[in-house]
Amino acid sequence: MPVEFLSDEQAEAYGTFAEEPTRPELERFFFLDDVDRDLIALRRTEHHRLGFALQMCTVRYVGLFLEDPLAVPWPVVEHLAVQLGVEDASVVKRYTERRQTLYDHAWEIRDAYGYHPYEDAEWGRRFRTFLHGRAWTHAEGPKALFDHAVGWLRRHRVLLPGVSVLARQVAEARTVAEKRLHATVAGAARRADPALPGDLVATLKTPEGSRFSELERLRRPPTRTTGTAFARALERVDEIGAYRLGRLRLSQIPPNRMAALARYALGSKAPLLERAAEPKRTAMLTAVMRHLEAKAIDEALDLFQVLMATRLLNTAKRKTEKERLSTLPQLEKASRVLARAAKVLFEELELVEEQEADLDVAALWAAVEEVAPRAAVMTAAATVVSLVPEDENSAEVAMRAALANRYATVRPFLALLGESKALDAASAGKRVLAGVRSLPALARRKVGIKPLLPREVDDKLVPPAWRKAVYANPDLPQGAVDRDAYVVCVLEQLHRALNNRDVFASPSHRWSNPRARLLDGPDWDAVEEDVLAALSLDMPVTEHLAELVRGLDAGWKQLAERLEEAGPAAKVSIEVQDDGRVKLNVDKLGALGEPKSLTWLRQRVEKMLPKIDLPDLLFEVNAWTGFLDAFVHLGDGTTRMKDLPTSMVALLVSEACNIGLAPVVNPGYEALTRARLVHVDQYYLRADTIAAANAALITAQADIPIVRYWGDGLLASADGLRFQVPVRTINAAPSPKYFGFKRGITWLNAVNDQVAGIGQMVVPGTPRDSLHILDALLNLDGGVKPEMVATDNASYLVTWTPRLSLRVGGGRLGRRVRRRRRLPCGYARAGRMGHCASSCSTTAASRSKWSAASCGSLRRGTARRTRWSPTPTTCGTCGSSSPAAG
Repeated sequence: MPVEFLSDEQAEAYGTFAEEPTRPELERFFFLDDVDRDLIALRRTEHHRLGFALQMCTVRYVGLFLEDPLAVPWPVVEHLAVQLGVEDASVVKRYTERRQTLYDHAWEIRDAYGYHPYEDAEWGRRFRTFLHGRAWTHAEGPKALFDHAVGWLRRHRVLLPGVSVLARQVAEARTVAEKRLHATVAGAARRADPALPGDLVATLKTPEGSRFSELERLRRPPTRTTGTAFARALERVDEIGAYRLGRLRLSQIPPNRMAALARYALGSKAPLLERAAEPKRTAMLTAVMRHLEAKAIDEALDLFQVLMATRLLNTAKRKTEKERLSTLPQLEKASRVLARAAKVLFEELELVEEQEADLDVAALWAAVEEVAPRAAVMTAAATVVSLVPEDENSAEVAMRAALANRYATVRPFLALLGESKALDAASAGKRVLAGVRSLPALARRKVGIKPLLPREVDDKLVPPAWRKAVYANPDLPQGAVDRDAYVVCVLEQLHRALNNRDVFASPSHRWSNPRARLLDGPDWDAVEEDVLAALSLDMPVTEHLAELVRGLDAGWKQLAERLEEAGPAAKVSIEVQDDGRVKLNVDKLGALGEPKSLTWLRQRVEKMLPKIDLPDLLFEVNAWTGFLDAFVHLGDGTTRMKDLPTSMVALLVSEACNIGLAPVVNPGYEALTRARLVHVDQYYLRADTIAAANAALITAQADIPIVRYWGDGLLASADGLRFQVPVRTINAAPSPKYFGFKRGITWLNAVNDQVAGIGQMVVPGTPRDSLHILDALLNLDGGVKPEMVATDNASYLVTWTPRLSLRVGGGRLGRRVRRRRRLPCGYARAGRMGHCASSCSTTAASRSKWSAASCGSLRRGTARRTRWSPTPTTCGTCGSSSPAAG
């Protein structure tokens, strides 16, 4: 069986010494303790003792006995010879003279240290349980599952089988898990409603007179931030909710498997979904529609938050601040008059007190009128009283009064919001949700005929800042409640409750109840066996948690001891706040200066780099790496047409530069005709092929000799880059810090210490990067999975620590970082092809017969570095690294 998901190099390196072990690896795997030495001492000759030790340590390091025990790096032999006191390590060459001795020693080592053959029935059953449990509970690729399988076998001292045998087991486990997933989802859909699969397939049809299928229409998010747009977003939620997918019993399916199935289906074109066989088609459409239902609710609530922040709260705040600023000249003038009068008055009163004379009021007024007439003083006092209210929260009260005038903005969606079944609440949000449920009736009420009375509203929903606006509107009858102010007040409480998750939505990804993700009772019983098997947990859960608690406690105590030892020189301090919470403070690290030699080198390299067209750059990179071979046909995973690279380069330029097909179409060249490009876009350019192409580039980057001096790929940096979005979309949010008065999105990029973009994702708006870093790290395009990920101060410090960092070459532990290195961003500005990040053109290229046309410009300033700069960016289509623009 061909090992399709492993490269030839990975398959050849499996179960061998792919490279020379590092010093830490020699100390860990090739150290001989007393038990080892006692067993080795039973051999009579030096070459038998050294060969025996070599087999003993090889099985620890690689996981199996080598066919040729001497197929190891020579430093390993020398390291063992020193420990055994063998002066001439070359005597080990005599060890292979008698083959039976090799087998006898291997069997003895196996029995002495408890190694199990792969064919052992009991351990085979345990391994299959783990493998199938892991395949079911984790949405990971075959390579990752293969690495975990190697890790499990090594941890449990099961000798590794041949690479094809293990690859076949992994492929079979993934196939079984996929079939189980498709059958379970499709079966649940049919049990809920036999007509549901047909209704879902109907969404793939394009209605007459429309350009888009029903599914594509439901996928389109709102683009405007208005009350009407929010009402349409709620209608979209109701349309998707009409399929009633919440009645499907899918609690036994891991959520990440459903999410992965939805991602795969969303990345597929409608023809593929329509032609898929059952039950896969029903399962994919069910996953897509469930995902869209949660996504539609998320986008509706995102729009509500943006609407409240930009159209209501900020607008009212700006209005009240503008009004206060407009009264500032009057207040300043009146204050100056009162200040002069008060100064004279205080001086006269002090003089009367010193001389112990009687107070002469007429003399006091006479002295005051020398600086300001009495009428002017009285007028100034009245002005100050009118402009400076006695209430300390006057600004908040004034803002709420202005906010009450924004009722027309919220009126279009009150009925849909109040009747929405997607909202629910925890105990702290029950009152707020009840107030929201009453909004439709309040919106329909004609308050001009029948005023709203205090007993008809929930007084506890009206905070002090709102009381004047709600209960004391001078334009209403005495004792009447201002309906408009009360409605906006309830919406503000909903806005806060959603942020605190006291009110939440279901189903939802971003606004869901965080407590609902904790499994208990029957839900946990349904998945307990698979989860525990996938995690290799055979001890009781309570004991496992207690062990973790003890480890965490020991870690904190060790940190406290180290801080005490460091004293004032420590860069980390622990502060106990007034509320009893503990805060960890980390001193700011100073930036490393750049030596003159680096500046000279960068300038020299930039002058040496040729200015070439972007298509030529892609062709040249493909000649080095073959990354365009990753773009295969959707149906059978092959290449079906001539000159496909030319068509792919045209599409990559079109997509990356956002210029459409017109500038790259050439009717006179078959590979660049519009029909050809549309076909290639439909069947070759997909999310999975783009990730595969990026993986090829990551691998090629790691093979460059100089890159190996930068790092091993175990350290990465993750940072967000902000982009202005010129089109209307709810996913673009305002951020004055990054976009000024415009809107944009965040592109979260992970770059390893080999200066390769290993993963990326688009995040709506400008949230904290730390909320999405884990998603990016769990869906890397390729490369070694980093063990540590560093972020700037806008995120949290994330340490990625796998339980066992494995490689195909023997599955040994990943290397430790042996020396301090600069973060990946330190090499960014020396990247290649920096000019391509700012502009490009597609003038005629002889090799590709390109159409002579300008492909536009990527404006400087739209991609801005964050405060932790410069961070290298990665091409969104091919993954090649270049310095960030801006």
